[in-house]
Amino acid sequence: MDARFHLFENELAARFAKRFAGAALVIHGSPLPKSTQELVSLRASQINGCGHCVDMHVKEAAAAGESAVRLHLVAAWRESTVFTEAEQAALALAEEGTRLADASRGVSDETWALVRKHYDDDRTAALVALVALINAANRLAVITHQKGGSYEAGMFAAAVGN
Repeated sequence: MDARFHLFENELAARFAKRFAGAALVIHGSPLPKSTQELVSLRASQINGCGHCVDMHVKEAAAAGESAVRLHLVAAWRESTVFTEAEQAALALAEEGTRLADASRGVSDETWALVRKHYDDDRTAALVALVALINAANRLAVITHQKGGSYEAGMFAAAVGN
């Protein structure tokens, strides 16, 4: 199936995308570890079925040195031994923040406590913003049928002039 709509070919959508990318740059420039950013983005994208974003975050993480084993195990992170406690807290927040409709309380107090144990205020702010932003990106891509497979590491940075 082809893409339904090309966001960058429409003036209004392109203006929105530029501002959206600007928000992403704030997170990219935060003290939240880049590996955690990619793992969180990958997990939310898996849950949301966003092939475009899964493709992007796997390739960006691999280009940054993330191991194939860890990338393969993101979908089963609770049943693996390759993630730190801090990364597990971030992945739990990503899952619960992505599946808000599945839980009557949204993000659990237990997950929030683990996040706060491992992340200071700036890293927590970046993590919360990242979960919100990747879910929005997933929705943009899924709604318009953006497909995975053609992304090359560095394309996002090149597009936003980073």
